[in-house]
Amino acid sequence: MDARFSGPCAETRKEAVLPTGTDRVRRKPLARFLALAGFAMALASCQMFTPPDVQESGFQPSNKPITVDNVAANSKLAEMAKAQHPRILATYGGEYSDPKLERMVAKVVGSLTVVSANPTQTYRITILNSPNVNAFALPGGYLYITRGLLALANDSAELAAVIAHEMGHVTANHGLQRQQLEAEEGFATKVVSDVLGDSPTAKAALIRGKLRLAQFSRNQELEADGIGIKSIGEAGFDPFAAGRFLQSMSAYTDFRSISGATDASLDFLATHPNTPQRIDLAQRHARQFGAPGVGTRDRDAFLAGIDGLLYGDTPEEGYVRGETFLHPGLGVSFSVPDGFIIDNSAAAVTATGPGDIAIRFDGVSIDKSRSLTDYIRSGWVAGLDESSVRQETINGNEAATAHASAEGWQFDIAVIRAGGQVYRLLTAAPSASTSLDAVARSVSGSFRILSATEKAALKPLHIRVVTVRPGQTMGSLAAQMVGVDRKLDLFRVLNAMSPGAAVSAGDKVKIITDK
Repeated sequence: MDARFSGPCAETRKEAVLPTGTDRVRRKPLARFLALAGFAMALASCQMFTPPDVQESGFQPSNKPITVDNVAANSKLAEMAKAQHPRILATYGGEYSDPKLERMVAKVVGSLTVVSANPTQTYRITILNSPNVNAFALPGGYLYITRGLLALANDSAELAAVIAHEMGHVTANHGLQRQQLEAEEGFATKVVSDVLGDSPTAKAALIRGKLRLAQFSRNQELEADGIGIKSIGEAGFDPFAAGRFLQSMSAYTDFRSISGATDASLDFLATHPNTPQRIDLAQRHARQFGAPGVGTRDRDAFLAGIDGLLYGDTPEEGYVRGETFLHPGLGVSFSVPDGFIIDNSAAAVTATGPGDIAIRFDGVSIDKSRSLTDYIRSGWVAGLDESSVRQETINGNEAATAHASAEGWQFDIAVIRAGGQVYRLLTAAPSASTSLDAVARSVSGSFRILSATEKAALKPLHIRVVTVRPGQTMGSLAAQMVGVDRKLDLFRVLNAMSPGAAVSAGDKVKIITDK
């Protein structure tokens, strides 16, 4: 969560938390409660669905792709993409700068460009400073890949497969085709406006929706798969890398789906269901180049490039450490119960857990002389039970709590004043749930001010590549990781190792550490 939430933007985010006024008629409270974290992200990602009736024929790249260097061919489309670049950077945390990483990625792109359908076309690839596992393309040859995706990949061939897939969208003019679907785009814009109103997150979502950041149809995804696998095979990379990375993303999805976490929309990969059918299709494309083992993986060069890569949240957004959120800039912390997944974004911190219970944490600026009970009663909470409003003290901090209910949902509201700022912890549960009070009290009761020592001790996490020494096992290597839970499971996911796999002396593996 961005520490800079004071001023008018904070009020906008505030009004988007619980339904008020006519909102109660138009939308479900929980959907609106989680909209900032879930629905907008669903509009942002390259769709990876596999249609039930797969058609492999007719997947040919356009011989007149819209690229950065031929703006005159379609000035409106390419200029629109160019204009959105700064906004995309703002939406995804800016550009991630690491010269050796950029050189490694550029080398892969160069290899693919040489064998592409139009080797003279220009691409601009940007590494985004986001922990989300994401890649997408805009008309005009603008390609984007997140550091979160780079952390999940394990060799240059897998990275090439991702980039070639996005290049396939460009060379096949998928962006142009999507721009022509005005009716669908207009519908998406209306949905985003209805759900998110005029918030900054809504504006970001509209940017994504308008440019169709990977909102491609199922057949277009398969077409991009076919083009991409053909490209990496011709470039000399292992063509089976595409299937491997699809499997890694599937494993990552399973890892994120902890028992009890029911809101898959909080994870980008919810829009990337990597079905066995699609993985099988990718492998069939790859077999056109030979049996498994053909082509190069270039693993050492890739691992050298990502060694030291920032992992997870940035200091400006605060850190998620297992079931605890800590923000060194704001100097505050809170924890969620076992079985909850925390999702940290610039607008707010959200968490979901068993029984469809959801939690949201954010901040708002209000006058220092205004009482917190008066603030709760000021009209921003729909269905407020006036008799439930209470003045309290939470870990030495002035606070107020209340309950509300609307459209089959019950809400607990805790507002806490600390360090000159007001923070809100909002918990939602189905009306029939008997767990709301226990969860809400556990979360609000965990809110506290961090000491100077604690703030100084918080450090960002990084990917580190280590060489396995004699006697080391997956378990002992995973135990070296810090700042994450379920260490062994995450170690296996990051290194694409099955539960029955083993490491050998001399192997290079990825671990997560704050050093």
